[in-house]
Amino acid sequence: MADPKGFLKDGRQVAERRPVEERVKDWNEVYPGGGIGRALLPIISKQAGRCMDCGIPFCHQGCPLGNIIPEWNDLVWRDDWSGAMDRLHATNNFPEFTGRLCPAPCEAACVLGINQDPVTIKNVEVSIIDRAWDEGNVEPQAPEWLTGKTVAVVGSGPAGLAAAQQLTRAGHTVAVYERADEIGGLLRYGIPEFKMEKVHIDRRLDQMRREGTVFKAGVEVGKSVTGDQLRNRFDAVVLTIGSTVPRDLPVPGRELGGVHQAMDYLPQANRVALGQEVADQIVATGKNVVIIGGGDTGADCLGTALRQGAASVTQLEIMSRPGTDRPEGQPWPTFPMLFRVSSAHEEGGDRVYSVSTQEFLGDEEGNVRALSLVEVDASFQPVPGTEREIPAELVLFAMGFVGPQKEGIVEQLGVELDERGNIIRDSRYATSVDGVFCAGDAGRGQSLIVWAIAEGRSAAAAVDAYLTGSTSLPTPIPPTARQLLA
Repeated sequence: MADPKGFLKDGRQVAERRPVEERVKDWNEVYPGGGIGRALLPIISKQAGRCMDCGIPFCHQGCPLGNIIPEWNDLVWRDDWSGAMDRLHATNNFPEFTGRLCPAPCEAACVLGINQDPVTIKNVEVSIIDRAWDEGNVEPQAPEWLTGKTVAVVGSGPAGLAAAQQLTRAGHTVAVYERADEIGGLLRYGIPEFKMEKVHIDRRLDQMRREGTVFKAGVEVGKSVTGDQLRNRFDAVVLTIGSTVPRDLPVPGRELGGVHQAMDYLPQANRVALGQEVADQIVATGKNVVIIGGGDTGADCLGTALRQGAASVTQLEIMSRPGTDRPEGQPWPTFPMLFRVSSAHEEGGDRVYSVSTQEFLGDEEGNVRALSLVEVDASFQPVPGTEREIPAELVLFAMGFVGPQKEGIVEQLGVELDERGNIIRDSRYATSVDGVFCAGDAGRGQSLIVWAIAEGRSAAAAVDAYLTGSTSLPTPIPPTARQLLA
């Protein structure tokens, strides 16, 4: 194990972020020194040494990828960074993504967390991979031979990229299709730079290209390429198209100008932050901004609006405010619903809980000027006498997604959908159409990046077995069992 007395000697310590007044003036990552991995290096060995190497490491169960956490904690503490990188990559294709974006259910399951602060697992993870990149230790792993089989992966988010990398390394010829002009899915244009700079995507894509994966950006499968053409051209198809249909709020005034979905707003801001020009950009400058939805996407909108110079930002949530301690109904090692403060929340804005939007109020020019709100009880029923208005010239919906887009490739392939509109797949990630597989949010429903990567890896193993009769790729838990464990 790592330091036998580490968890007794050292408390939990995390990297300090840049001062708020500095970081809201730029789009760079919120940590100093070029990113969180470098900021953590002076303290990370002691933090890794807090790992107790438990007899039953529940962090394995908490992580959908099954990361071998105690082993790479031990290796970091022993200053074997190369060995730690190998252990990390054994279960996770993209730890630089998860180390920045995952809410770390592994830490919620840490045995030390029963009565102390858990190990900073996520921080150790990102330190390992950032140091590996800095030292040039992340190299392509091209296959030793080719199978002659071809696979199309539709969608280039984390599930699609994980599936593509695994299948390429197994010797198949893989083409990844992406309808946006750049590869990366929501990682590219949905995640703000201050959370993850796009250099982390670009160098992984460079690695994958050198391994043999082919990327086709700006190609919308279902339009530029039909479902039939895809099936005729490839031996297998993997749908990793995500859950992209946003949840709407059909209340009076929805049609007013200035009321937008978060995913209309964020990609534009991300493009501009990357130096691109966007015509008729939705901006928050000088406006009272209201964000409906209290999750990560809402926090991304908050940080973006503050950097654009919003006059005020208010984030609304229909749920009551969570507590700071585990609820009795969410005991260790489950992932609890807690009050969390992201880097964006540190920067400003207000969070209002237990409220529901009744109406959007407009001005004479047809633009939104205010919201009519009412407080709600535990059953989400309006509380009489609590109605009020708050000013708003820009309203953003960050209420999640309700399933994959049906028009186009889903309809053309004729795959079956469940009652929630997600693509049905069996324990081998196979859809109702022979040779067509599905991984990630399109089948699971909106979920975490770590689940997307885990399902991409699982689907790759299933496709490899379908094409060759067997597989040596890792085969994690099938989707039905995963949903029970989630």
